[in-house]
Amino acid sequence: MRSEFGQPVQYYLPVGKHEVAMNQLIGNNIRMNFTGQMNCISCGKKIRTSFNQGFCYSCLQTSPEASETVMRPELSKAHLGIARDMEWAREHDLIEHVVYLALSSELKVGVTRYHQVPTRWIDQGASFAIELCRTPNRHIAGIIEVWLKKYFTDKTNWRAMLQNQIATGVDLPEEKENALQLLTPELQTYYSENHKIWKIDYPVQQYPEKVNSITFDKTPEVTGVLSGIKGQYLIFEDGRVLNIRKHNGYWIEMEA
Repeated sequence: MRSEFGQPVQYYLPVGKHEVAMNQLIGNNIRMNFTGQMNCISCGKKIRTSFNQGFCYSCLQTSPEASETVMRPELSKAHLGIARDMEWAREHDLIEHVVYLALSSELKVGVTRYHQVPTRWIDQGASFAIELCRTPNRHIAGIIEVWLKKYFTDKTNWRAMLQNQIATGVDLPEEKENALQLLTPELQTYYSENHKIWKIDYPVQQYPEKVNSITFDKTPEVTGVLSGIKGQYLIFEDGRVLNIRKHNGYWIEMEA
């Protein structure tokens, strides 16, 4: 789903050649039917099995979008002229990156490209976020993240996030200063003077007490009242949740 920052976040789901304004459907009954067709999001060919949220096996091995550096930025070697695709790397790795602290059920550290602020935080379902460092490439940002993973988690507890569990008593500016002191002098040179605290509100009428994750693979037809959207999840009033990003490349029919 494409998102736009707002109060609350606005969501748009691509269906065929059109985008559906999902916020308008909250509170209504919707039906989503998986047609059985999947296409690789990189090469476009029809596939039977999807790898890493949308790739065929061949593209999983060769596509720059599926490179291990996507999940582990510290492994990027683009600054040394080494990458699956250097043209892609120049546009995605050799650009300014942001190391951030984001708050949901826990305080986490993460990395994103500068133009993905605040989209990355929205996709993770963060409630608050603040910049920590700005780096000239992905590799350095990854090094900072790896260093701070000794003190902060780098994972989002998705179940707690969908239940809107938000850690209390966390002062982001104070945590930012604490994180700065944990860095080596060399890494401290990338400290960001941008102290804006992002507060992110999601279009949710009711959060589930118990989360029941469903997929199109096991449930080809999903019907129910949409009670909200958070992160990349559709939340239904009976507690079922559907991770839309997990189904990249799936062809669906939708009625509302």
